[in-house]
Amino acid sequence: MKKQIIAAAVLSTLMSGAVFAQQAQEGPWMVRVRAVNLDSENKDRTGLGLTVNNKIIPDFDVSYFFSKNIAAELLLTTPQKHRVSSNGTKIGTLRHLPPTLLAQYHFELPGFKPYVGAGLNYTRFSSVKLLGGAATVQKNSFGPALQVGVDIPLAPHLYLNFDIKKVYIDTTVSAGGVKQGTFNVDPLLYGVGLGWRF
Repeated sequence: MKKQIIAAAVLSTLMSGAVFAQQAQEGPWMVRVRAVNLDSENKDRTGLGLTVNNKIIPDFDVSYFFSKNIAAELLLTTPQKHRVSSNGTKIGTLRHLPPTLLAQYHFELPGFKPYVGAGLNYTRFSSVKLLGGAATVQKNSFGPALQVGVDIPLAPHLYLNFDIKKVYIDTTVSAGGVKQGTFNVDPLLYGVGLGWRF
């Protein structure tokens, strides 16, 4: 029994040493690529029954670690095209580009590294084609963003990443030059991907 305890202690020490050696070699930068399921809340306050379609999108982020626990993440993607419907009937399309900047706290646990984040989202709407040009939306949106995720080491510098974000995006809808109200997209984003630390 005593030999098993000593062996377990030695193994634990060696594993801890390997983890610390890997962390010592890693730099402050991390990049991740993910496939993300965008699930819109579609909270309509215009009375028009507006919705946008859910879809799977790519995203890419760049993080900088100021310390082993504190980091900043800039989330990027390409402009995403969405179908806009009114009471289930398609009325047009638009594109949105939603870069998001988050401050994060990373926890150091054996075998995985969970984190939480909070920050600011800026969304730019473009290529708005609604009701043949009879309707439009406000082009700029600012709102908070919240995040929880985990990085799981797979190999030196390589991590498996799971990430969930709640992003608050809204816009004012106008038709015939008259404001109709606010449409809140407010998507929940579920992502899985890989990260590289260097």
